[in-house]
Amino acid sequence: MSRIMAFGPLAIEYDETVLRPRRWTVAQGRWAATLLPALPPGPVLELCAGAGQIGLLAVHGTRRTLVAVDASPTACAWARHNAASNGLRADVRETSLSDALQPDESFPLVIADPPWVPHDDIGRHPDDPVTAIDGGPDGLDVARQCVDLAAAHLAPGGSVLLQLGTNEQADRLGQAWGRVGLTEHSRYVVPGRGVVVHLRAARPA
Repeated sequence: MSRIMAFGPLAIEYDETVLRPRRWTVAQGRWAATLLPALPPGPVLELCAGAGQIGLLAVHGTRRTLVAVDASPTACAWARHNAASNGLRADVRETSLSDALQPDESFPLVIADPPWVPHDDIGRHPDDPVTAIDGGPDGLDVARQCVDLAAAHLAPGGSVLLQLGTNEQADRLGQAWGRVGLTEHSRYVVPGRGVVVHLRAARPA
């Protein structure tokens, strides 16, 4: 049975086959929206998009298209539905991260919402689809892929908003984004809920 929830000004529909939208992540979508006016033109990329709510909120009120990537067929179906029902433009791609983008594609803003629950802890979340929350041994397997992909396809002057579970995970992942030429600009922390890290391309030495 599907449900509909308010996500900022959007009405987002979903069911038990996808991760239930978390209300605290409205702040991530709004943060993305505030960054866009100062960023280069072009579509917004959302990795591990789920039902698409965060990326759709980011492009709401703009003329930008959302490119939403998720490996789950049902998540992609809901993302397409939610884009259409809210009158937004979305190119939803049902594929793995490794096959999602063409080599010449670039984006001024990349939003990444990877699964970040450590594998041994997924039993604490019995109502969530395993593939939507299982981040591997330390919770960062998919996040590392997102960082690599974002860095490879970030337009000059662009930004990345990466969602993680804890400050400790963000600290641990710092080496990964430093290795691919990204640097941390700021963080938004909701204790007990999650962390969003704002990354930019590192300035030349």
